[in-house]
Amino acid sequence: MSTIDTTCVNAIRVLSADAIQKANSGHPGLPLGAAPIAYELWANHMNHNAKDPKWANRDRFILSAGHGSMLLYSLLHFYGYGLTMDDIKQFRQDGSLTPGHPEYGHTTGVEATTGPLGAGLGMAVGMAMAEAHLAAIFNKPGYPVVDHYTFSLCGDGCLMEGISSEAFSLAGTLGLSKLIVLYDSNNISIEGNTDIAFTENVQARMAAFGFQTITVEDGTDLDAIGKAIEEAKADKEHPSFITIKTQIGYGCPAKQGSAAAHGSPLGEENIVAMKENLGWPKPQETFYIPDEVYAHYAELSQKAGAAEADWQKLFADYAAKFPDMKAKWDAFHSDVDAQALLNDEDFWAYEDKPQATRSLSGTMINRLKDIMPQLFGGSADLAPSNKTEMKGEGFFSKTDYSGRNVHFGVRELAMGAITNGLALHGGIRPYAGTFFVFSDYMKPMIRLAALMSLPTTYVLTHDSIGVGEDGPTHEPIEQLAMLRSLPNVNVFRPADATETAAGWYLAATSQKTPTALVLTRQNLPQLAGSSKEALKGAYVIADANKAVPDAIIMASGSEVELAVSAKDELAKEGVDVRVVSMPCMELFEQQDEAYKEQVLPKAVRARVAVEAASDFGWGKYVGLDGTTVSMKSFGASAPAGVLFKKFGFTTENVVAAVKKVRSEEHTSE
Repeated sequence: MSTIDTTCVNAIRVLSADAIQKANSGHPGLPLGAAPIAYELWANHMNHNAKDPKWANRDRFILSAGHGSMLLYSLLHFYGYGLTMDDIKQFRQDGSLTPGHPEYGHTTGVEATTGPLGAGLGMAVGMAMAEAHLAAIFNKPGYPVVDHYTFSLCGDGCLMEGISSEAFSLAGTLGLSKLIVLYDSNNISIEGNTDIAFTENVQARMAAFGFQTITVEDGTDLDAIGKAIEEAKADKEHPSFITIKTQIGYGCPAKQGSAAAHGSPLGEENIVAMKENLGWPKPQETFYIPDEVYAHYAELSQKAGAAEADWQKLFADYAAKFPDMKAKWDAFHSDVDAQALLNDEDFWAYEDKPQATRSLSGTMINRLKDIMPQLFGGSADLAPSNKTEMKGEGFFSKTDYSGRNVHFGVRELAMGAITNGLALHGGIRPYAGTFFVFSDYMKPMIRLAALMSLPTTYVLTHDSIGVGEDGPTHEPIEQLAMLRSLPNVNVFRPADATETAAGWYLAATSQKTPTALVLTRQNLPQLAGSSKEALKGAYVIADANKAVPDAIIMASGSEVELAVSAKDELAKEGVDVRVVSMPCMELFEQQDEAYKEQVLPKAVRARVAVEAASDFGWGKYVGLDGTTVSMKSFGASAPAGVLFKKFGFTTENVVAAVKKVRSEEHTSE
C-alpha cells in the first residue's frame, strides 16, 4: 500500500469520526473498519463519474449497512459529488445533505435509501436483475452498452435479517454474476460479539445459495481486497460474496474491536488518540484534511470519469449503427404519454359482464405491456391467481434474461426490495404481485419506496373476506388501514373495469408515488355511473334526485355494488341517497375544497361508509354523526357469499345503518 493510499484511507476514518463527534450522534465503527474496502473499490474497481452521477452505465454502490453513512458521505465529499465540508459538518442536522442514514433523491450519489438492515441487499439484487435484463435486450456484438456491476457493502446485522436469505436465494438461482457483495465481517453487533446470536457458517450459506465465495483475511490489505474484487468479476456464472475480516472502530485504541465503537461518538480524547495512532498530521485539529488527499481523490475522480467518456463514444456509434435500438432505448427511458393514455379508447374498453378486478387488472397489464416496453414484473409464486403474467413475453431466468415476467418465488419481503432496486436502476417500470393479506410481509419495502418517491406498483389481490374458504389467515382486515396510513402511497381499490383501468392509469403515469392496487377474487358487475372520475379518488357514482341528499353512502371496491343496491331499496321508502365510490382516499385528499364539498357536502351529516375491512380511517368522512358497515373482527372459513351475510355486508344491513344515522340526526335536531 502506497503512502498516499494509506493517507486517503485514513482520511475517510478521520472525517467520519470528526463528523460523528460534532453531531454527538452516529456510528463510527463501520467507517473506521470498512474504510479500506470502500477506498479500494471506488478507487480501482468501480466505474462512476461525479460529474454525471446518473450516467446509465455506472456501477452501483449500495451501503446496505446504512448506519455507516459517514463512510459514504466521506467518499462523496472526496470524489467531488457536491458534498462540501460544511455539509459534512452538518451531519445529522435538520435540513442537511448528510442525514443519519443515506437518503435517495436527497444526497447526490446515494443510490438507495438504506438503514433497515438487509434492505440494501434486496435492492442490490433488483439492480443486478435490471442490468441483466437491459443487457439482454440492448447489447449487440461489440457494443456492450449495458455492462456494469452492482456492489453492496453489508455487515453482520444485514445478514441476520431474513430479507438477505430471501434475496440471495433468488440471486443465486438467477446466476446474477454482476452482483458483488462485500461483507464487512467484524463479529460485533450492538449487544456484543456476534457469537451471542449469529454463529452459522456464512460462507457455506452463501455457497448453498449459489454464490462464489471469497475470503480476505486482513481487511486492511488493499491488494488482497482488490484481488478478491477482480476474482469476483471474473466469475461469469455466479454472484459473488466476499467476506472481508475487519475490526470495528479500527485505529481507535480505546474502542477498536469493541461493541462500544458501533453506535456512539468516540469522544474527543479518543479521536485525538486515534489520529496519533494512525500517524495523522495535526491530530488536535478537527476536520483537517491534507491538500494531497484532495489532490489524489481529484485524480481518481478524473480517471473514473474517463470511463464514461469511452462509453459515450461507444453509445454514439451504437445509436448510429442501430437506430431502431436507439429508439427503443429512448422508449425504455421515457415516461408514458399520460394524455394519450387517458384518451386511448382501447385502454379503457371493457366487456359488460361480471369480472373479478384481479382479472381486469390482468387485462390492463397485457394492454400496458405493448405501450410500456419497460414494464417488468411478476408475483410471489401466485401469478395464476394474481393475473400478473404478461402473455407471450417469456420469464426472466438464468437462461433468458430478456423475459419480462419474474418468478419472485415465495419471498414477499425480498420481492418488495427487489422491486425498489429495479425502479432505482432506471429503464425499468416494475410491478409485484401477491395476496393482499401478505402485504404485511412487504410493508417495510413499500415504506422505503414511498420514502424514495419510487413509482412502483403492487398488485394485491384477494382483497377481503371474499377470499372465502381459505379463512381468516388469508382474509385481509387491517391491511387497507395499514397501507393508507403510509405517506406518499396511493391505495386504489377499484369497483369495476373502468375503475381498474383508472388504477392502472394512475400506476403507469405516477412519477413519484407507489401505487397499491387492491383487487377482488370474486366477480363484480360493471356499474352504471362508473367513470374516469375515479382518478379524483372519489366521485358520485349514483346520485340522489335532491340537490341535498337525505344521506350519503360511501364505499370502495366490491362494496360499491352493495351501496348502490341499498340506495335502490331506500328509494322505495322515499329516502333519497347519494352513493360515492371512493377507490383512493389519497387522491381525494389532493382535490380542491370545492370538489370535496361537491362530492361530500358538509350539510349532509347522515353518512355511512361500507367496506369489508377495518373501519380505521373512515372517521374523517363519516364524522361524529355517521357510522360504518365494516369488519370488527377477523374473518372465517366459508364460501364468500356466506361470509358477506355473516358479517353484515347485505343490502338490508346497509339500509338499516342509513336509517339509523338519519334517525339519530333528526333526534339530535
